[in-house]
Amino acid sequence: MSSDSSVSSALADYAAGRLTAQQLVGVVTTAYYGARGLGARERLQPLIEIIERAHPGVVELFGNGEKPGYAIRLAERPFPKRHEAALREAVQNIVRAPHAAPNPEPRAPSPSFIARIFRAIRNVFTA
Repeated sequence: MSSDSSVSSALADYAAGRLTAQQLVGVVTTAYYGARGLGARERLQPLIEIIERAHPGVVELFGNGEKPGYAIRLAERPFPKRHEAALREAVQNIVRAPHAAPNPEPRAPSPSFIARIFRAIRNVFTA
């Protein structure tokens, strides 16, 4: 799987300091939101949680004229410097143990990105 190898090389490059946080965010979010298999998404989930917490709205939804639904486009904004330490730590954990489960204790599933957008829109109209 070439996307998995490009993500792995991007993670290794970021851990070694050859890639900026903004470039890593682009690679990880593209792979995460474009992933078809559950394994790739589970592996990147700790990074996506940090990215969405530190950098909300990293992806934009826009109409897609080719097929029904929405297309996803990366927002062109710099990643906040104050959150780079948490991102770097999560990347190093994944690089050290690439196939290990990042969080062994079970957690309640968090709402998806789309569900949070719809909840925010609903809150605007009910306020």
